[in-house]
Amino acid sequence: RVAARDTVEPFLFPTEDVTDWLNDAQDQACVRGRLLREDALPEMCRIVLEAGRHTYKLHQKLYEISHLRVLPQNGGRSRHLLIKTREWLDAEMPDWRDSNRPAMFAIQDDISLRVVGKVDDGDVLALECYRLPLKPMEADNSKPEIHIAHHEHLIDWALHRAFSVPDADTFNPNRAALAEQEFTRYFGP
Repeated sequence: RVAARDTVEPFLFPTEDVTDWLNDAQDQACVRGRLLREDALPEMCRIVLEAGRHTYKLHQKLYEISHLRVLPQNGGRSRHLLIKTREWLDAEMPDWRDSNRPAMFAIQDDISLRVVGKVDDGDVLALECYRLPLKPMEADNSKPEIHIAHHEHLIDWALHRAFSVPDADTFNPNRAALAEQEFTRYFGP
């Protein structure tokens, strides 16, 4: 509020909006800076596979898989899966949709993962990934999940959003653009 010169009640920007903008800032920072790596949470990083099924829903907070492997249910050696596009598979392995070979590839879509090849019931897909914060900030004493060193830079996104609101008293496209530029400079495009 100090940076926006909005310190006197009634505030120009409702507290709920400011909180939403700061949550959005943290999500943007996580994606742009790839800040939260996850390899431990079972609900995000473990998928039990079923023979004959190829597509599995990903956790809603996961946005990028960095490593993927199959852990055989029989305790055998794990197998690394390469993430490829449908276009690459069509060009390099035209029969990939009907392949009976052991799974070696996967396709990450926006909210799902398709395993290419054969798996056995009970095999487990182990993922390492980048994710968004698990819980939104809600109260005045909430803290971002990202490292404290980044917290002050989240304000730039909130300022960008605040000065982008089409309102006669607060709309300031120049300040909005400068704040977005600072945020992008720190966290990346």
